[in-house]
Amino acid sequence: MTHVIITGGIGSGKSVVSRMLTVMGYPVYDCDSQAITLIDHDLQLRADMVALLGSEAYDAQGHYDRHWVATRVFGNRTMLEQINALVHPAVIRDINRWTQGLDCSMCFVETALMRQSGLNLMADAIWRVTAPDDVRILRVVRRSGLTASQVAQRIEAQRSKEAPFDGETVLVNDNSRTLLTQVLEALATLNNFNTKNL
Repeated sequence: MTHVIITGGIGSGKSVVSRMLTVMGYPVYDCDSQAITLIDHDLQLRADMVALLGSEAYDAQGHYDRHWVATRVFGNRTMLEQINALVHPAVIRDINRWTQGLDCSMCFVETALMRQSGLNLMADAIWRVTAPDDVRILRVVRRSGLTASQVAQRIEAQRSKEAPFDGETVLVNDNSRTLLTQVLEALATLNNFNTKNL
């Protein structure tokens, strides 16, 4: 099975690409939303999180207390890295479980950070969704309530961690070029590659 990683920074539009693919019938795994589900329901990950953070990491109903955890990790890079070191492998295990249940030749995984998670190691192809910073900032401000300055800081933080990979496909989501056309062209390239390697 061909694993295609869809990546891009905050506000780039990778989720828009994922929604297009889902409508077309392709299976898409959203790492952000699935990580939240795993933190709440994966028994091994829950135990590891409690061991790292304490029982207060989960509320009286057994739900992950994101607000409490955020106060603990704010400004503590070591703690954040320790949490990621627990969550990322759990997500990769879940992706492997998910792909085993698929009956198709191609699947897509949406993630903001590939190198940190190790997802680049399972990628057969990488699609990077990009947009100018001013467009990204405006998108995120409209949907999140963050200030332009806060969004700009997040963009810079992500950019410093995720350099481009050789051979990746770039999809430009700048409100002027048609994104759907680019997605269809990228799919055609993948299908041609798969046909040649049958």
